[in-house]
Amino acid sequence: MTVIKDTGARATLPPFAAEHEELRETVRRFVSKEIAPHVDEWEEAREFPRELYSRCAELGFMGLKFSEEYGGQGGTHLHDAIWVEELARSGGSGGVAAGLNAHSSIAMPPIFNFGTEDQKQRWLVPGIAGEKIGALGITEPGAGSDVAGIKTFAEKVDGGYVVNGAKTFITNGVRADFLVCAVKTTQEGGHEGISFLVLERDMPGYEVAQKLEKLGWHSSDTGELSFTDVEVPAENLLGEENQGFRLIMFNFAWERLLMAIGAVGGMQRLIESAVEYAKERHAFGRPIGNFQVIRHKIAEMSVQAEAAKAITYNALRLFHEGQDCIQEVTMAKLVTQRGILEIADECLQIHGGYGYMREYGIERAVRDARLGPIGGGTDEIMKEILGKQLGL
Repeated sequence: MTVIKDTGARATLPPFAAEHEELRETVRRFVSKEIAPHVDEWEEAREFPRELYSRCAELGFMGLKFSEEYGGQGGTHLHDAIWVEELARSGGSGGVAAGLNAHSSIAMPPIFNFGTEDQKQRWLVPGIAGEKIGALGITEPGAGSDVAGIKTFAEKVDGGYVVNGAKTFITNGVRADFLVCAVKTTQEGGHEGISFLVLERDMPGYEVAQKLEKLGWHSSDTGELSFTDVEVPAENLLGEENQGFRLIMFNFAWERLLMAIGAVGGMQRLIESAVEYAKERHAFGRPIGNFQVIRHKIAEMSVQAEAAKAITYNALRLFHEGQDCIQEVTMAKLVTQRGILEIADECLQIHGGYGYMREYGIERAVRDARLGPIGGGTDEIMKEILGKQLGL
């Protein structure tokens, strides 16, 4: 008979192992010390310092899942997931998380997965080192969830392409050195007429039209870009011509899963804040946590957060194993984005008037969370995907 010794320590939750939890502690210390104390300042400035990319690169966080030959850490998506979750839990800023992850976890993976060796040396290596900043350009003024409806057109010419069009709501759009950009390469466009080109900000005709003011994510720079006869060399084609829709769908799965993972971390932060506040805040002569209505609210939030985490971790496990997990990722994205918004709103109610004060970070959490049911595919699109996955 096997005897299991009780060490008093809880086992790590799948799909993570001890090494991932060690990374979590490292990330938590860094974020708590070097990011969290500056969040209010960066929110007010409407951007965080560019140097934060190089600092995160110095510590290896920009290249967790990339090969060592390109300057990465040789890890997996699980290591990246730890970074994303803990950045949200300990940092408390959707804008900082969005800016860092739009570069390392959204813009660079297509180059790593689909790029040539030359492309990896040109953009991935300096990206991992924090020397160049990347952004992903898909959304346009007239096309968001309808990805196949993009209008930005790349006319094929001798030696490459001439690009005309516009992109909007581009995270890192103002400061990005390179843009992994979806374009039409046939007049018809659609699923069989989209390609990806890497555009560089110093190309003539590439212009940052404006920096957008937003409800939330204040510390991330979100830009609107315009392209007027931008000449892009053929060697900047990422993947195969007219096969870009496959790249978009591959990237969407990880982007949506990242949003779910970040929300899991954010929910935990909010619940911890509510518990702490409920113990400290007094009303009618006793801590508000002694009132049944407050205890029940926090209990319900904790159940909601734990269920969301279970769904998300399951989707992450399947993704990591290379299994078909569109249904599970879609469920995770849907339940977490609405969940963190609801939990943030409940925490605001618990904090009362103090919830609106910057020092508690609750009002920022409410604002930041509102993008979740919209960005990366709206709730409505997620439900449509799920319906089809279920055979409807």
